Amino acid sequence: DRPQEAHSAENKSRPKRKRCEVWGENPKQNDWRRVGDWPVGMKNIGNTCWFSAVIQSLFQLPEFRRLVLGYSLPQNVLESCRSHTGKRNIAFMQELQCLFALMLGTRRKFVDPSAALELLRDAFRSAEEQQQDVSEFTHKLLDWLEDAFQLAVNVKSPEDKSENPMVQLFYGTFLTEGVHEGNTFSKIEAFGQYPLQVNGYRNLNECLEGAMVEGEMDEATASQSVKYGQERWFTKLPPVLTFELSRFEFNQSLGQPEKIHTKLEFPQTIYMDRYLYSSKELIQRKREELKRLKEKMVILQQKLERYMKYGSGPARFPLPDMLQYVLEFIATKPVVSSAQGSQTTLLQPQAEPRVLDVLSQPNGVLERKDAGTEDAAFFLSNPSPHQKSSTPLQPSGSPAETSERPAPHVVSEEERNLVRSCLQRWRNEIEQDVQDLKESITRTNLSIEQMYCDPLLQQVPYRLHAVLVHEGQANAGHYWAYIYDQPRKSWLKYNDISVTESSWEELERDSFGGLKNASAYCLMYISDKVSRFVADKDDGSEVGRFQQEVEALPLELRHYIQEDNWRLEQEAEEWEEEQSCKIPQMEPSPASESQDVSSESGPDQSSVCEQSVRSLSSEHAMIAKEQTAKAIANTADAYEKNGVEAALCEAFHEEYSRLYLLAKETPTPQNDARLQHVLIYFLQNNAPQQVVERTLLEQFADKNLSYDESRSISIMKVARAKLREIGPDDVDMEEYKKWHEDYSLFRKVSVYLLTGLELYQNRKYQESLTYLVYAYQSNTKLLMKGTNRGVNESLIALYRRKCLLKLNEVAASLFVSCEEARVAEGISILNELIIPCMHLMNNFEISKEDLDAIEVMRNRWCSYLGREDMDAKLQMKLGELLPRLLDCSTEVVVLKEPPKIRPNSPYDLCSRFAAVMESIHGASTVTVK
Repeated sequence: DRPQEAHSAENKSRPKRKRCEVWGENPKQNDWRRVGDWPVGMKNIGNTCWFSAVIQSLFQLPEFRRLVLGYSLPQNVLESCRSHTGKRNIAFMQELQCLFALMLGTRRKFVDPSAALELLRDAFRSAEEQQQDVSEFTHKLLDWLEDAFQLAVNVKSPEDKSENPMVQLFYGTFLTEGVHEGNTFSKIEAFGQYPLQVNGYRNLNECLEGAMVEGEMDEATASQSVKYGQERWFTKLPPVLTFELSRFEFNQSLGQPEKIHTKLEFPQTIYMDRYLYSSKELIQRKREELKRLKEKMVILQQKLERYMKYGSGPARFPLPDMLQYVLEFIATKPVVSSAQGSQTTLLQPQAEPRVLDVLSQPNGVLERKDAGTEDAAFFLSNPSPHQKSSTPLQPSGSPAETSERPAPHVVSEEERNLVRSCLQRWRNEIEQDVQDLKESITRTNLSIEQMYCDPLLQQVPYRLHAVLVHEGQANAGHYWAYIYDQPRKSWLKYNDISVTESSWEELERDSFGGLKNASAYCLMYISDKVSRFVADKDDGSEVGRFQQEVEALPLELRHYIQEDNWRLEQEAEEWEEEQSCKIPQMEPSPASESQDVSSESGPDQSSVCEQSVRSLSSEHAMIAKEQTAKAIANTADAYEKNGVEAALCEAFHEEYSRLYLLAKETPTPQNDARLQHVLIYFLQNNAPQQVVERTLLEQFADKNLSYDESRSISIMKVARAKLREIGPDDVDMEEYKKWHEDYSLFRKVSVYLLTGLELYQNRKYQESLTYLVYAYQSNTKLLMKGTNRGVNESLIALYRRKCLLKLNEVAASLFVSCEEARVAEGISILNELIIPCMHLMNNFEISKEDLDAIEVMRNRWCSYLGREDMDAKLQMKLGELLPRLLDCSTEVVVLKEPPKIRPNSPYDLCSRFAAVMESIHGASTVTVK
């Protein structure tokens, strides 16, 4: 046991934790303080995510935690231990104790495992250069723990490990029986982690079955169970059963290892009875029955295939369909001599009405001629009713259809009836045979699936405790763990410093494989007895769950926790003092913030809402003031003859008609009419009539019209009077506000998109990416309300992707330059732009193109792992970056919003839109002032 002084001395000798590692650039209390008994994360100190994944999985096993924290050696054993290995194992156990103690009682959100890792680095000489393999590390870790506990076991022979608690917890035995070169053999072996080949299997039980049986079963002899090969049977299962999933293989042609990404499902509960020696006789009978059923299934499927792929030539068809075709041939009447005349009459009048009918449809070809290839495909796959009616679907049809089909030249009615009767009878017989075969296949398949669903084979359940996940390729990647939290009855995701609540659905998506480059690499199951023990021990209270264990710790470990918590408070006080000395910098706000309506409400929500509605609608009226002034100018005659109200009425209707026609025009790549006027946006999106009319009336009530002649002032006053007459029952002001917010956001998206494209063309990728990301995120909100609410999503996605790839190349080049300033700049680009952007892209609806781009970027950074020309410091920084780069699902996205840009008039925005779009489709860079 180490006394308290040793702990204190060691704490002083360790490097002081840098506050920037804890607080970050934008510190908040929740970012660095633990909340209640929520599990703590673990810092990645350079390609050490494998350590975190394994240690967290083991720590969450109460029995393992109890053994580690209760480990102690008598003084005489400590003094007699002379070997380097023994001393190293004892030192490692003491560091693991300190780490586990902090994980129990720290107030920090995550702990630093540097001390324990330093000892491990001696064993893994290449740890500084490359990432460690989880199974390799777990084997080494269990070996060290086993040796350390063996020192504490009072046994006569050092080889006797039956009393070793680590062996009892993690190790089992299996019996191998088989035939080798004609000789039978039988041997018992111990195992810790059971290796399983993934390739070629669909689920965990198939993997296990493949690992347990090699060769063919002998049906006649029970004593000699195999003709050749071997069988394995578990004779003793450990409380913690670990499966290694082998997902890497060596590619001979490429000369390097590669990862197997195939899907492999595994259950939350697996019944191990079918693999136990005690169930051998029952399982062998079931395996024989299963073999017989599979052979029967092959025969049934072959029989069915003979019916469904009938014929002797290369082209084969279902036999029932072929008989039906012959029936249709028999039923077709021969062509009569007058048919040609009727054909002429039929063909001429049909073409013109069909075209006219299609053109008269609201979604006809004429109106959609510029809709693009997707719409063309839509029309091809969804023909008009007239087009559909021309396709022959029945054996008997119109004279024109009958004459176009082959028919018997000479056939009597008696012959026709005879052939029809035989064909119909044969067809019915064959259809019945096919139906019987399909039902038999279904029954056989069900018997195969339920072969092991025997209550006698469900007596030894093991519950899934942890899943260790690897994302990346064979030579590099990132590890994290999903661990089931028994007291909370939920899955938690342990990803380095982050511990978040998860779900079985998320675990399936990340762990089964087959979708992305992430898949399970190690499965940890616990026996039902262990699972029930944990559940019974839990008193249901989440807060204070670890407190009892902390209080039961040895005094020196409790002091160690207190010291670390005291240091945390000291660091917090120092940081707060530093912050109080800083002068807060206020962000400059634009002259008018009306375009950005906040969803947060102040004390008087109704007044704020009213004000925001007025400011937005007034802004949109001001944007359209030139168009409104023109409408008023055209009412001079009406004003002189019939007065101001008649002039307002005429201007209102003329402007409405103009905007309505513009809204109906087909947009082109270089022209988006919605940018010209708010009402075009409203009309194209079917806004309520009351919203449209009030908006147009506000155009004429705009105070900016008062600078003009008296006619404009008079019309403005009348329009304002009419606005005051509109009550809350006439227009839903909340709905009115939302429509104007949407148009404001649409213009903002358009401006951000155009700015981002211009910056991209000028190779200003950092500034461009920010605009494009914000354009995409805001546009997504609009598109959720309707396809015509936002701009072209695929265009933003394309240039966001291009910009991100360009920027990643820039950041990577800066990073490998090895110049301190350039490396820092590369890391800054990665942290502030690339990783947040990747996080926003990497959701459930991510496109294949975006997913491929993310993989290209990740592979670029992973390729730097283990490079000999890169120094250790750079490799350390790379190790800190990679976990965030490879798995940013738990990242808090912080992306600075770009500077706001306000176009002066709709004409400026429209001309800019046209110029940028022409530039995209062309080759030259266009600059619009």
